[in-house]
This record gives sequence, structure tokens and C-alpha cells, in this order.
Amino acid sequence: MTYFANHATVLLCMVVYLGLIITLGWYLQRQAAKTVGEYYLANRRIPGWVVSLAFFSTFISTNTYIGQAGESFRYGLSWTWVGLFWAVFCVISWMILGPRMRNQSIRLKSFTVPDYFQLRYQSPLSRSIRILSAFIILFATIWYMTGIAKGIAHLLESVLDVPYAYGAAFMLFFTCFYTVAGGMYGIMWTDAVQGILMFAVAILMLALPFVYVGGYDVLMAKIAYVDHVSKKGTPIGNGLVTFGQLTSFLYIAGIGLSVGMKQISEPKLLIRFYTVKDRKGMKFAMTWTPIFMGVSLVCVMGLGALVHGMVTTEEAAYLVKNTDEVVGFMLKKFDSPLISGICLMGLFAAGMAALASVTLVVGTTLVKDIWNVWKPMPAERIIPRTKLVMLLYCLVVYYFTLFPPAGVVELSAFAGSVYVASFLPTIFGGLYFRWGTDLGAVASMITGILVNIIWRFGVRPNYEALADVHEVFPAFIASFIVYLIASKLTVSRKPDQEHLSVVFGTGEAVAG
Repeated sequence: MTYFANHATVLLCMVVYLGLIITLGWYLQRQAAKTVGEYYLANRRIPGWVVSLAFFSTFISTNTYIGQAGESFRYGLSWTWVGLFWAVFCVISWMILGPRMRNQSIRLKSFTVPDYFQLRYQSPLSRSIRILSAFIILFATIWYMTGIAKGIAHLLESVLDVPYAYGAAFMLFFTCFYTVAGGMYGIMWTDAVQGILMFAVAILMLALPFVYVGGYDVLMAKIAYVDHVSKKGTPIGNGLVTFGQLTSFLYIAGIGLSVGMKQISEPKLLIRFYTVKDRKGMKFAMTWTPIFMGVSLVCVMGLGALVHGMVTTEEAAYLVKNTDEVVGFMLKKFDSPLISGICLMGLFAAGMAALASVTLVVGTTLVKDIWNVWKPMPAERIIPRTKLVMLLYCLVVYYFTLFPPAGVVELSAFAGSVYVASFLPTIFGGLYFRWGTDLGAVASMITGILVNIIWRFGVRPNYEALADVHEVFPAFIASFIVYLIASKLTVSRKPDQEHLSVVFGTGEAVAG
């Protein structure tokens, strides 16, 4: 009883929020269970404002609201530059990729990103491209989902005293169950609702350090020069407000690019373009998604640096080595059950929005792009098997969450780098280069994932001078060059003119 008395307000907020999500999911699940097209893509009939909010909420996730916000505790206000990179790539995503991706997916009758690769690079090798890209998705997703679950588990531990393992399990399996029930239709609408909540919570969290210390001038004076120590054990001094003093711009750019460029390469975000109802909806999303993204990033990316004004020297020494716990610590320090409850709702929403989307991508990838390609199945078995593999995959992610290989930021950034290097050249080439070929796609994907792994585990840990050079730089450059060279050398393998006419909009759509 003492536990419930101490946490009654926060628990009430969470019950209200989870009840809303369950009710919404139950109502929407009736729209999702009829056909594969409805379950996977919501029949391409989602309004633009819903897609815009869902894209925002899915990309941001707890990796941003907890991981990136906490990282600025270590690196200061310089870390807000990471958010600038992300905002730029949000604009690029919707202006350059979005319309073409939607149009080509409709013409090719594509349901997933891997099957887009097969349909776009039509050849005897295109089936192998589809399967290869599916395995890359499964590899990268482990890292990404682990980061989200880890962030929420730390938050529940700080705010509600829930053991880490229990918090991670609740987050993963609650999200999995409502994803299984609602499919894409349920995910898009619940993500939109969660996006509204996340947007409001970002603004609220930014206000907390200022309110705690007594105003803007007081807080800025406190963080202008601190006696706290950095991760290396040296005094921070004025490093929180001095650009590049606590970390190199090269590292900031690496995280900014590896995560920001996911918006133009990650399947869970690209698939959003498939679902837009019409051109009017696409135009709305192109305008408002960068605004939602930009405002929220301004609020959270420097939050950790501001928390220095709330903590003692001893607390700072702990948090600088455990930045995934900074936001939870801030809420506990502010000591307002109502504020903690509202913020926890928003942070939980951030995690659920991203997890639900990527869980569905995993299910569609395993069933439609691997299982069904290897051994074709009746259409009526696709959805039940998709639901089953989503649950099984979450069990695997839960194991990795119990023994995470890195912090939230590095987990998310590595996953992003894999997507960027492995997929972006093939996607961009497919959308814009008529001469792109199947061998160019395969060679680029293999190069991207190999360079990522070698640089992340072989180069950065062993060569101090290259430690801040994120794997996204060498991996993306190498994969893009390989795509260009391999495609040019094998230009005779490009699809025939009739197929290219379909892809680029001058011919009839492929048969269903």
C-alpha cells in the first residue's frame, strides 16, 4: 500500500494513458484485419495530418527524449547541433523522397521496402536483393529496439521504482500486443495521438529546469561555469556553453548524420510515404512534419545541459557516466507527481510510437520478404504468421535489452548508420537513376553493412585518433561509390524500357 500511496498520481496518469491507447487500438483493429493491404499499409488511405504526426512520433522516440536529451548532460549545449542535422534531413525526406516513394510504390504495388527493391530492380537477382535487405533490417532493428526499451526501462526505474527488467518487459510486450491487434491502421492513428502528447511534453520538459532554479537568468548563470567533472574526469568549467569544448564537431556530425539520415533510409519511416491518402495529404505532411520535428528538437536536445543547474557535484559525477538516466533523475528531482505523470505519458508515447512501427516492419519483413519468398503461402496465412513472428522477435529484443551492448545514443546511431549505408544509395538510385542495376544494389548493400561493422567494432575502439569518426562516414561514402561504379559497369543489366516506364510514371502499373 505504501508504494501505491507514494506513486498514486503518476500511476493514475499512466492508467489513463494506457487505457486510451487500448481503447483506441480496440476500436481501430476492426479496420486492420481484412486484407494484407489493410494490415500492412492501411489501404493507403491515411490523411496527411495523421501521417505527419505519426512520422514525427515514430522518428523521435525515447532514443531522443531520453538518450539524446541525456547526452547533452555530457556534451553541453553543443549537442543541439545534432537536432539541426535531423531537421534538415526531415525536410529532405519529405521534399525529395516522399512524393516519389509514394508514387513508385503505388505503380509497383509494393507493400514493403524489400519488395520495392525487388520490383524496382527487376532481374533474376532481384529476389536476392529483397532477401538480403530483409536480413539487414532484422540486424539493424535489434540495436534500435534495444535502445528504446533500455531508455524506457531506466525511466520507469527512476520515476516509479520499477525494476529494469520488468520495465523493459512491460514496454516491449504491451506495445507488441497492440501492434498485433491494430496493424498499420491502428499504428498510424495511435501514433498521431501520441505525437500530439509528445509535442506538448517536449515543451513542458524544457520548462522544468528553469522553474526549478527560479528563472532563465538564474539557470543560465548556473550552467555558464560549473565545477562538475566531465566523463574524462576533467573540470567542465564553461564547457556547457562553449561550442565543441566537450566533444568534437566531427562526433556531433556523425550522430547527426547517422540518425538524421534514417529519415531517408529507414523502412519504418519510408513506409509512411506508402500510406498517404492523396497529394493534398502529402503536401500537408511536407509542410508540417519539419515544424513538429524542429520545435520538439529545440526543446529536448539541450535539456541535459540545463539539468546541470539542478544537481550537486556528486550527482553530476554519476549522471555524466549514466546519461540515459538524466531525464528520469530530473523528474525525480523536480518532485511533482503530476508533472512526472504527464511527462511519463509523453515519454512512454515516444517509445511506443517507435516500437510499434518497427515491430510491424519486422513482422512484414520476416513473413512477406523472407518466409513467403522462400516458401509461398496462402494470403489468409500471412497476417496470422506476421503476428506470431512479431511476438517472437520481441522476445529476442528483450534478451538484448537485459544485456545491452551500448548506451541508447550509440545503439540508435549504429542502427541508423546501417540503414543509411546499406539502403540509401539503393533507394535514391531507384527513385532517380534509370541506369541503376541489381548488381549495383547488391554490392552497395554488402559494402555498407560490412564497412559499418568493421569500423564500429574494429577501428573506433582500437584507434584513438579515429574514435570520433562515426561509422556512417566511411560506410555511406563507400556504399554510394560502389553503387555508382557497379551500376555503370553493369548498365546492360538495368530493367527494360517498358518496366522503367512503369517505375517512372509513363507506363501502366504492374499486375497485382
